[in-house]
Amino acid sequence: MGSAKIPSVFLLCLVFLVTVDFKGINGQVNNWLNGHATFYGANQNPTTLGGACGYDNTFHAGFGVNTAAVSGTLFRSGEACGACYQVMCNYRLDPKWCLPRRIMSVTATNFCPPNNNGGWCDPPHDHFDMSMSTFFRIARQGNEGIVPVLYKRVSCKRRGGVRFTLKGQSNFNMVMISNVGGSGDVKAVWITGSNLRSWVPMHRNWGANWQSSIDLRGQKLSFKLNLVDGKTLQFSNVVPSTWKFGQTFSSQNQFS
Repeated sequence: MGSAKIPSVFLLCLVFLVTVDFKGINGQVNNWLNGHATFYGANQNPTTLGGACGYDNTFHAGFGVNTAAVSGTLFRSGEACGACYQVMCNYRLDPKWCLPRRIMSVTATNFCPPNNNGGWCDPPHDHFDMSMSTFFRIARQGNEGIVPVLYKRVSCKRRGGVRFTLKGQSNFNMVMISNVGGSGDVKAVWITGSNLRSWVPMHRNWGANWQSSIDLRGQKLSFKLNLVDGKTLQFSNVVPSTWKFGQTFSSQNQFS
């Protein structure tokens, strides 16, 4: 009994379906960038995850433990603080240790310094040193500790408004800005008081901390933020005149 002949039309349809599926997967991957990821310590204490961005507590800042220290290429001298990325293990390159189709969103809250010996955080590598719990959502436990990843910038989705934590003393104002939506990374900041008639530019002190050198005690404070993606938003009288150093105030406004 001879073997049944498969109609050519059926074969053509099958090839078409496979091709579409293959292009669909590659089409998604081609929008992503290549990098690598590791994880750091088992200690997920939120006070240890803010690092070089200066977030005192990543839960208080609105980020939880889905955070990462990023290499200098991505960190941009602190400008990347608060930026959001989607990261997935590159299963095609490392099927042994990568979990397929697992994507995690992380916030850049720390800096992974170069060691000048060809380490993964040395330029020009795009590298994510992820919190342990987040890393093992995309990679199998027991691996060698480093996996190839695909990543891309995404918009940050935050609950509530942008938060302003007041630090410093007398005429030295340092403000930590957190829980920023939109692109998440702040390019420029201005501050004004209820007794002033103009906006005063602030300067990045380090990470997410911005400073000015005017005495604003006893005044209502307003801020204007410009993000790396160009969006600008004003936060009028977000801080009451009774404020004290060490307090955090949450606005009603948020970047989309």
